[in-house]
Amino acid sequence: MSILDTLSNLANQTAFLSLTWGNYVMIVVALIFLYLAIKKGYEPLLLVPIAFGMLLVNIYPDIMLSPADSSNGVGGMLYYFYTLDKWSLLPSLIFMGVGALTDFGPLIANPISFLMGAAAQLGIYIAYFLAILMGFNGKSAAAISIIGGADGPTSIFLATKLGQTDLLGPIAVAAYSYMSLVPIIQPPVMKLFTTEKDRKIRMDQLRPVSKLEKILFPIVITIVVCMILPTTAPLVGMLMLGNLFRESGVVNQLTETASNALMYIVVIFLGTSVGATTSAEAFLNVSTLKIVVLGLVAFISGTAGGVWLGQLLKNVTHGKINPLIGSAGVSAVPMAARVSQKVGAEADPTNFLLMHAMGPNVAGVIGTAVAAGTFMAIYGI
Repeated sequence: MSILDTLSNLANQTAFLSLTWGNYVMIVVALIFLYLAIKKGYEPLLLVPIAFGMLLVNIYPDIMLSPADSSNGVGGMLYYFYTLDKWSLLPSLIFMGVGALTDFGPLIANPISFLMGAAAQLGIYIAYFLAILMGFNGKSAAAISIIGGADGPTSIFLATKLGQTDLLGPIAVAAYSYMSLVPIIQPPVMKLFTTEKDRKIRMDQLRPVSKLEKILFPIVITIVVCMILPTTAPLVGMLMLGNLFRESGVVNQLTETASNALMYIVVIFLGTSVGATTSAEAFLNVSTLKIVVLGLVAFISGTAGGVWLGQLLKNVTHGKINPLIGSAGVSAVPMAARVSQKVGAEADPTNFLLMHAMGPNVAGVIGTAVAAGTFMAIYGI
């Protein structure tokens, strides 16, 4: 073989000649996501693996090949991570980790937070009907609408349960992207529907929550919610199991594992596999654009819904509720609660809203899971 033949073979093995313009577009998008995660600090634990998975699949598409489609019968590495997504294992494990990390005390101390968490799900139902009007079928519309809850694991869970795996990549990337962009998207909406006087409202200190209440809460919620909507058990059940690990005080090793090592392993698998579903062929099309737009509408509507109910509760309680905390009901834990604190502190640096906002924030996680269970019940899953 001549030197020229060798060089020609080597050149043909590079990615430069096989990539499409779409692949290059997605590579640029991946680099932008990496910039936002590393430079700006927008949810880097999620955005770094997602962006890197996006980068990998658009340079080497075979990394997502199934064993049946590969020449060696083994398949691509990220195919196996993605299979765990389709089996709904990773979203449920993420919920267990979130439960182990989260203090439900603010929600228990202020049960009215459940209402704000529910109101913030408004965006889900607005997006559902809009998606149907835009030509998506019922199951696709339901899977897309959950983006409004700003809850990536639930979006993945519902899309797979409803058999919408062809839309899983755009849905998951949109959901996680909007979760990461909470600090940019939410503040203008929050300020639009509140006055500076509203944002300065100081709330009474939350009452102390007993250890018995914290132990009973995950047990009672599991029984009540899962009896009404059994399909929510994989999400709500794992969320409450993780929280029971935390609050029982007798399984510290399980709490540590669920909230650290296990959760971060799952985040790596989930993030890279979600990113790897965004090949140019799957992502650059009209349906994806519609999903991204619908997700943004859902997210903005959910934020607005929480603030609107906050305004109503402010009036009912004669100014004891700061409406900003309603925006935290979109369930991006704890980022949305931090944004409520940040916007409130801009109006009054001495006002501390974080713990009050954690109530609607945690309620939003439960509310999004309930919304997903409701859609599964409607479609007989």
